[in-house]
Amino acid sequence: MTTVLESLISNLMVPTILFFVLGLIAAAVRSDLSIPEGAAKFMSLYLLLAIGFKGGHSLSKHGLQPDLFLAIGVGLLLSFLIPFIAFALLKTMTQLDTLNAAAVAGHYGSISIVTFVAASSLLELSGITFDGYMVAVAAAMEVPAILSALWIAHKYGKADETASVPMRELLVNGSIVLLVGAFFIGAVTRENGMEMIAPFVVTPFTGILCLFLLDMGLNAGRSLMRNKHMLSGGLFAFGVVMPMIGALLACVLGMMIDLGTGSLFLLMVLSASASYIAVPAAMRIALPQAEAGIYLTLSLGVTFPFNITVGLPLYLWLATLAA
Repeated sequence: MTTVLESLISNLMVPTILFFVLGLIAAAVRSDLSIPEGAAKFMSLYLLLAIGFKGGHSLSKHGLQPDLFLAIGVGLLLSFLIPFIAFALLKTMTQLDTLNAAAVAGHYGSISIVTFVAASSLLELSGITFDGYMVAVAAAMEVPAILSALWIAHKYGKADETASVPMRELLVNGSIVLLVGAFFIGAVTRENGMEMIAPFVVTPFTGILCLFLLDMGLNAGRSLMRNKHMLSGGLFAFGVVMPMIGALLACVLGMMIDLGTGSLFLLMVLSASASYIAVPAAMRIALPQAEAGIYLTLSLGVTFPFNITVGLPLYLWLATLAA
């Protein structure tokens, strides 16, 4: 038990996670600390570009091997299935109506790209390698969960309360366009491209991520304090339990396709995270009667802080054991 705790604490004691905790603390004590909106937007774009480009560069060295397609297939399956598990759990643990339960469930099948970036950084700081194609897996896991959530809402809710989301709205989401675009640019420019922009996408990456996670900690803490009246005990518990269920399911499937420690960890993180960018945008269009305060507070105010502070070290320890 002592060894387990030492391992978890060691994985927690990295600058990126600690800056996020600093943001949570600053929000809790009502500090006026803030990051300008324009700077936060730039950092978000930078991180998507950097992680996408580095992933594409890694893929160019790896090649289009069968393990790439296996990993993407498993990612798609997880993204499609997890909302059904989340919906069943919500109907058991909470008093949410069908429409709101479906909207929340969709967030948990999709992914948080910021959590993925933080996880990638944790691996690099720990000296653990991972396959660059995991960026492609992340991109592939954005959409299926949304489709599952809409099917649940239509099947078990009132049909006239649901609307269709144009596929174009999902595929041209800014974060997806930049992530996938940078991934392909990194893949086609190979070593020459990396040599040209390495001083931009490699050297400042961790420092910018620390500032970005500080801002995310501030936003998550303030969102939780502002909307805590919407969180029942069951909802709060769901926001902590569901990520671990997703991570364990991904661990089992990832072991079946023989993923290495780093890639298995990232698959677990993707399955454990909850979207607070792409899916809320889709739900505003598709399920406008669902309470945004519930699903945003759960994903950003509960699950995101849990994953960053407790989940990442826990999933890395489990992935190390499993792989």
